[in-house]
Amino acid sequence: MEVDTYVREFKEVDRAVLDGEDDGFVKFHVRKGHDEILGATIVARHAGEMISEISVAMAARIGLGKLASVIHPYPTQAEALRQCGDAYNRTRLTPTVKKWMGRWLAWQRS
Repeated sequence: MEVDTYVREFKEVDRAVLDGEDDGFVKFHVRKGHDEILGATIVARHAGEMISEISVAMAARIGLGKLASVIHPYPTQAEALRQCGDAYNRTRLTPTVKKWMGRWLAWQRS
């Protein structure tokens, strides 16, 4: 089975940096072309506090894309889970949607 992998290092997560706990990462493996979570790894000081969200998502067949839509408190280290979901969702944008979003963002900045 082919998989896609999404990784977020804790050095890219605000709360981990603020806490001085920026060693480690979150890694999701999803079925290629889908958001079905096949497995995940968390290597971090507070991994045990975050893994249950992934376990529930897998048991309920909630995909990585949907996990990104869950409101996570900010700043927390669990933000890394949402960021992986965001990375998956960015892969789903078609060239036309990317172009439209780029124009919309440019308009918002002006």
